[in-house]
Amino acid sequence: MSFLSVDIGGRPGLDCRGFCSYCYFRGVSEVAPLGCRHCPPFSSGCDYCTRSVREFYGEGFIPLRDVADTVLARLQGLNDEVSRITISGGGDPSCYPDFRDLVDLLASMEAPLHIGYTSGKGFDDPKIADFLIDSGLSEVSFTVFASDPGLRKRFMHDPTPDASLKVLDRLCEAIDVYAAAVVVPGINDGKVLEDTCAWLDNRGAQGLILMRFANQQNQGLILGNAPVMPGVVPHTIDEFKTLVTSLNVQYDLKVSGTPLWDPTTRSPFAILQEPDLLAKLPRLSRKASVVTGSVAAPYLAAVLDALGGTATVVPVDKEIACLITLDDLSGTDPSGLEDLVVIPGRAFVHDTEAARVLSRDGHPRTLMRGPDTLTADAETSMGMTRDAVLSMEMEGISTLVQLINRFGS
Repeated sequence: MSFLSVDIGGRPGLDCRGFCSYCYFRGVSEVAPLGCRHCPPFSSGCDYCTRSVREFYGEGFIPLRDVADTVLARLQGLNDEVSRITISGGGDPSCYPDFRDLVDLLASMEAPLHIGYTSGKGFDDPKIADFLIDSGLSEVSFTVFASDPGLRKRFMHDPTPDASLKVLDRLCEAIDVYAAAVVVPGINDGKVLEDTCAWLDNRGAQGLILMRFANQQNQGLILGNAPVMPGVVPHTIDEFKTLVTSLNVQYDLKVSGTPLWDPTTRSPFAILQEPDLLAKLPRLSRKASVVTGSVAAPYLAAVLDALGGTATVVPVDKEIACLITLDDLSGTDPSGLEDLVVIPGRAFVHDTEAARVLSRDGHPRTLMRGPDTLTADAETSMGMTRDAVLSMEMEGISTLVQLINRFGS
């Protein structure tokens, strides 16, 4: 069975009825290429780290005819039946001008439909919910922000918040709904957030992903647009973890958080609670320095210590490992680094430049990229079982250990 992804294009802020007040794409400017794993060996910059990282998709939504042609071409290349169709893009699908026609087209394939993300800001008529259900929509990720329509209108700039919430209400009754909310202190946390959880819980939502508001570069704003909301101080990591834990206990729906944490699966690094599985992982036999973000660092250090302790974890100021840039590597002390330095697979650095920065003390070092993922954050784990999360961790950590044992000193 195959999954089919349908890209409708679009641009954040322009093809979603305007930026939400807290959107991390607000104020994004033209920045120098960050560098990444896709760049050519001798130059920094490619389409991925200059355009895709900003979710910039040309001039706007892709015309329906072109979307249909692309879908047809992909179908002709498949050898088996399509088991799920996912609609995604840089813009909001609910704002796609030919949304109903697109859904009609995809529904003709008689496979479950999934909307990878929508804010619902384009849903002005509550009747669209029944149309989607009748067309085979089985799952949606829906940004709620708050169940208070006034807050949606003010901070999401939703022109018809009551209609959007009615659509969400109806979808919760009939299909799998995973709601999402960026938690902005003093705006939609506290009693507002509790009311939102209760509202979703009463309507049958499967889960709520809480996203900690990011307002500084070290929190993940790498596109020259910090701060997004001047004067707003986000929750600390510990405060946010406590908040997620409390709400998950208080309500029946699954509540998880990103960058931390999922109380149900115990991720990230759920394997730390599974000594029997840790014992099945390969042991470390060589030395290396493993660079990671400040959130993952203590967890990853505990894992590697349990596997032999010959690899040291080097945390940078950036909280999220896959958003590490060259500036973060420049802040490390190279004198304590091993001959092999492993950086996150998806870090936004050019390999040649990273090796130069990490060898600036005159001691040449080998730089390698580790696995793309070592564990699951809430956006990944929301629909996963604990066993699936543990399987992902076993595979990622095994790959990292094998890389260190092969190339380490």
